[in-house]
Amino acid sequence: MRATDIIAKKRDGQTLQALEIDWFIQEFTQGNIPDYQASAWLMAVFSQGMRREEIVNLTLAMARSGEQIDLPALVGGYAVDKHSSGGVGDKTSLVVVPLVAACGVPVAKMSGRGLGHTGGTLDKLESIRGFRVELSFDEFARLAREAGIVLAGQSANLAPADKALYALRDVTATVNSVPLIASSIMSKKLAAGANGILLDVKVGHGAFMPNLEQARELAQMMVNIGVDAGRDMAALITDMNQPLGAAAGLALEVQEAIATLNGRGPADFTEHCLLCAAHMLRLAGRSSLEAARQQAAEALRTGAGLAKFRQMVELQGGDVAQVDDPDRLPRASLVQTLVAKQTAYIAQVNALSVGYAVLDLGGGRLTKSDPVDHAVGVITHVKVGDRIAPDQPLFTLHANDPARLKSALDTLADAIRYSAEPVAALPAVYDTLIGSPA
Repeated sequence: MRATDIIAKKRDGQTLQALEIDWFIQEFTQGNIPDYQASAWLMAVFSQGMRREEIVNLTLAMARSGEQIDLPALVGGYAVDKHSSGGVGDKTSLVVVPLVAACGVPVAKMSGRGLGHTGGTLDKLESIRGFRVELSFDEFARLAREAGIVLAGQSANLAPADKALYALRDVTATVNSVPLIASSIMSKKLAAGANGILLDVKVGHGAFMPNLEQARELAQMMVNIGVDAGRDMAALITDMNQPLGAAAGLALEVQEAIATLNGRGPADFTEHCLLCAAHMLRLAGRSSLEAARQQAAEALRTGAGLAKFRQMVELQGGDVAQVDDPDRLPRASLVQTLVAKQTAYIAQVNALSVGYAVLDLGGGRLTKSDPVDHAVGVITHVKVGDRIAPDQPLFTLHANDPARLKSALDTLADAIRYSAEPVAALPAVYDTLIGSPA
């Protein structure tokens, strides 16, 4: 085979065969196809799209480009995983993973770091003193097998083709291709080896997918990939027009996750976590969705989920004293609250503005090498549909630098829109997609 033939075939809108895709990905991963040819192929895919079978074959080829984990063998049974497309205040894994594990379904999850306005699960966990996210494969396997819970960084050799292709997509204006996005996400999930996968696809101002049509297209494509690869799939399309919960910022989100596991979390975030946990338990065969939700709610009520989170922190070297007393987590030196100046209804709380404010404060990164300040962030006190009065808190900013604080205040100046008339609350979930192999 020749790379130029495969590039030309896709350029002309023809369907690539599995052998052609396998060969191209293998040769590129091994360094035998130069970046300029891979970039040309990516642009051809961006322009012409891909058929369902091509997307599945691309995903499987990328999953096979590195190590593949037999997760059911590690945990001794059915294994579940979840993926969120990212958002502002999305600390869901910190609650859902221990809840599901507390219900007897093992979760050994590999997560990533944050980039841009969305925070990464690993960065949040590193707010806990001593917490180790970089584990050897043997450590990862032992914790999965013995504790039924582990939350760690992704292996460097997990879907290396995806990492190499994404680096090219980032500099060739080919990021916003639904087939390439779907195959990128799912190649890592398939390589990680779970039997059942829950996808939480965000839509709205603070999400990668700005409108419902695009979010549904991406979610359906990923469900199709999973089903065709023999996995049980569920996808939720959830709102990210306003922050999820109240806290946005690394240590602040850990505090909110611990409060939620203690039964004192924000109502919207708590319900979101219970719904995600229920779908993961249903994937594992725990009867109906409602029965699975009740089981997750019981794990929350009894403190079993909190105990599982504490066990995970201890086993991964973290300071459990910070779980028992979250006030010991990193704290900012400057705290300032923005208050309402009028009586009105909240018509918009722009999640993207809140995410950018956290970036302004130093709580996120624009490049992978940027340092992050674990203590800073924004607490959002209102939701769309709320009625507010003068001097009612809108945002509380946690900062360590006066200049950064001023920048974040400027960013939040137009984050809220008001209405003189009542405004309906935003829906939490727009759609649910389910799929299983025939």
